[in-house]
Amino acid sequence: MKKTILTGIRPTGRLHLGHYYGATKNWVALQDDYNSFFEIADVQALTDNFDNPDKVRTNVREIAIDLLAIGIDPEKSTIFIQSMIPEIAELTIFYSNLVTMARLYRNPTIKTEIAQKKALFGNEGESVTYGFVGYPISQAADITAFNGELVPVGEDQLPLLEQCREIVRKFNSIYGETFKEPEAYLSKTKRVKGLDGNEKMGKSLGNAIYLRDSEEEISKKVMSAVTDPNKIKKDDPANPDVCMVYYYHNLVENENVNTICEECKKGARGCVQCKKELIEKINNLLAPIKEKAKKYEENPELVDEILLEGTNHAREVAKETMKNVKKAIKIDYYK
Repeated sequence: MKKTILTGIRPTGRLHLGHYYGATKNWVALQDDYNSFFEIADVQALTDNFDNPDKVRTNVREIAIDLLAIGIDPEKSTIFIQSMIPEIAELTIFYSNLVTMARLYRNPTIKTEIAQKKALFGNEGESVTYGFVGYPISQAADITAFNGELVPVGEDQLPLLEQCREIVRKFNSIYGETFKEPEAYLSKTKRVKGLDGNEKMGKSLGNAIYLRDSEEEISKKVMSAVTDPNKIKKDDPANPDVCMVYYYHNLVENENVNTICEECKKGARGCVQCKKELIEKINNLLAPIKEKAKKYEENPELVDEILLEGTNHAREVAKETMKNVKKAIKIDYYK
């Protein structure tokens, strides 16, 4: 039997190249070999967007369109909406009894994100909610509600998965063997950098190329990408290792990347020429994705049908899991 994969994405905006190369491109490849569940994690999105629910609601369908456009096949995989599976919330409550607040604050991912909030918002960044600090518990419920055996993650997400494994071990030690410990399926691509050289491409940073950006938007963004600041004139030699244009030529697997590197170092290639070539490569990459997305944009009822069918299937699986959980913790009353 195929092993089960569970992974998800928060609906806080459309997918960009960081999502594509860092995660979702790999999901498309995995769905042929695994029983795949892809979660649109709207509840987790609300942990830091609770005051903007319209943003989350709107982007549920947008994320679904992007997933379908890149090749996630509803005939092979289950795409579902987190908030429509109440069993996940129920399991989160049970797990919350097994994890101390001190352990949550020690989670490296949580520590990093709190530090980022402090950097952005000063002292207000310290006022994090229980939902924000506790989302690793919710994530553990996401995975185990569907008996996830493999979880595609980047290296930065490993602490969250380890917390899930800890919860599973503790649950099994108290209530008997109920869950398997999920394993990490590491992404082959590290976190994708932004056009500005930031270590992360992100919606809030304004340094992302989205999968459905127009050719004009892509051109404008690439032309503003950071290059070697020491290259003043067109024929000045430059260092491609500090140039985001060269970085993206590598990312999109330009077959001329070695030539680009050599010409850049010799001063035989101008930045404008290099950027125009990258623009063409990105447009060629995204054209079939945008074409497929157009079909779903023009037929939103088809997207809703796929989401409803996937969510109904996911809920049936989660219901079976909860029967076993309630039996294990002796609260299967009046069955």
